[in-house]
Amino acid sequence: MRLLHTADWHLGKVLKGVDRTPEIASALADHLRIVREEKIDLVVVAGDLFDRPRVSAEAEAAAFEFFLGLRELGVPALVISGNHDSRPRLEALAPLLELAGAHVRGELRVRGEGGAVRRDWGEAALLPFLSERRAVKAAQLLEADEGSWQHGYSETVGRLIANLTAGFGPGRINLLVAHLTLAGANLKLGGGEFSFYVGNSYAVDPAYLPTSATYVALGHIHRQQKVTDAPAAWYSGSLVQLDFGEGEDAERGVLVVELEPDRPPVVHPLNPGWGKPLRTFRLDPEQLDRRLPEVENWPGYAKLVLAGPPNSALRERLYQDNPHLLEVRFETEAPDPLAEAAAKVETLSWPEAYERYLREVRGLEEMDALLAAFRELYEEGHASA
Repeated sequence: MRLLHTADWHLGKVLKGVDRTPEIASALADHLRIVREEKIDLVVVAGDLFDRPRVSAEAEAAAFEFFLGLRELGVPALVISGNHDSRPRLEALAPLLELAGAHVRGELRVRGEGGAVRRDWGEAALLPFLSERRAVKAAQLLEADEGSWQHGYSETVGRLIANLTAGFGPGRINLLVAHLTLAGANLKLGGGEFSFYVGNSYAVDPAYLPTSATYVALGHIHRQQKVTDAPAAWYSGSLVQLDFGEGEDAERGVLVVELEPDRPPVVHPLNPGWGKPLRTFRLDPEQLDRRLPEVENWPGYAKLVLAGPPNSALRERLYQDNPHLLEVRFETEAPDPLAEAAAKVETLSWPEAYERYLREVRGLEEMDALLAAFRELYEEGHASA
């Protein structure tokens, strides 16, 4: 069986006022070319189809056009929700997308209740993103005693994986599709989201991946990479460079995977270079005239960081002369603490930014209760909206 592994589309992504949906939609159209030319039998989408719970009609249309294109090619799909998706909305759309041949799992289900699906080639276990807060509810699905949740996040996810993959057996293809952070993954993209999940015990121990799995298709990390060999667990990566904090040269794209029962998969990374590249230029004022052509001739979107005090007139002139320049930031030698905290917030996750605000602006030392409450609200808003 030939499988196309894709994830982290983030349709509806808006960067500094620029809607990236057309770039992502173009990448999805190219997916259909790959499916046709590579004679793909199954497409797996490992979460984060959308960038937020509510997106534009254009973003939804791009997703529907993709699945309708798969139907015309006669290729089915397996889809799970990520932390950016609206789980209830994907569940509501599931019957409609089933008509197009896409089996969608938005909410977590245990084995026997829709968490594992049988096909003529074998079996697939589907594990949507699970926040720490919802991990408690998930543990309650596995235990008769609802008040006895005492396990860490990694262990709880491990127990869910064991439940979902209990039917994996020899002589068939066994596929695990999950949206999570696997410990050992390379997170060097600069995206604050990822360091947050790793730094707060959100990384899952690879030891919980069953060796009976023929292949593990992962989503959540935007850098394309293999994390483990046995079983083979891969992130396909995002389709386009989504933020200035993500590495310009990081591998991203899709994976074509050849699967046979009881044999290691053969994985072919494809990195077509979809979307416009993003680059941050850091210049001193005396370099501006000489190096500004580098910014002007940059084929993608640019961010310019200039040493020195803020200059509104210069900022406005740069914006007017360079439509692809999305941000101009000034950095002084002796920054104001408030301005410095605000300037660096882009590289932080929301919980990290809030922690820095409490410590550096409000001067708090005891902040555990506030951080816990903020984190719960954040997870509620991003994982269950």
